[in-house]
Amino acid sequence: MKVIASSLRKGNVVEKDNQLFIVLSAESFHPGKGTPTTQIDMRRMSDGVKVTDRYKTTEQVERAFVEDQEFSYLYEDGDGMTFMNIENYDQIVVPQEVVGDTKPYLQEGMKVLLSVFNSTPVAIQIPARVTLEVVETEPAMKGQTASSSYKPAKLSNGVKTSVPPHIATGTRVVIQTEDGSYVERAKD
Repeated sequence: MKVIASSLRKGNVVEKDNQLFIVLSAESFHPGKGTPTTQIDMRRMSDGVKVTDRYKTTEQVERAFVEDQEFSYLYEDGDGMTFMNIENYDQIVVPQEVVGDTKPYLQEGMKVLLSVFNSTPVAIQIPARVTLEVVETEPAMKGQTASSSYKPAKLSNGVKTSVPPHIATGTRVVIQTEDGSYVERAKD
């Protein structure tokens, strides 16, 4: 199925030269003069080689048909991460390379969207935000305002981020999974 290059997003699968590539990032550039372009960073599925291509924004790209299915995360073992299909309870093992940098945010029972091509998982989409606990951070300093600066904090999943000064150890916070940034204090 042909789509315009500017419509590609992270996790899409593209067919090029009879090989499949998974889109790692897609960024559109609109210069003052000249033609708008879209730069796409991709990983070849057969051997994992990363490739960067630049297309005119309106250029047609062949998008491979992948089926998105909802799965629930179960556990991790030596083979990879095990997920269960919510509809038929089939289990599937997803290699670490497919899970990539989303791994620290996976929580047991979390609902994810797996992109499956010819019964092989090729990409994963996790929720945009997760709630985690701050396990280590500096105490609040007297006289520091909430908007002044952020301080380093370590989360329950081991990821380091920056939080406002009023956040203390043990506080549950909402984190953006795309870049690991602080969003807000959890409401629960």
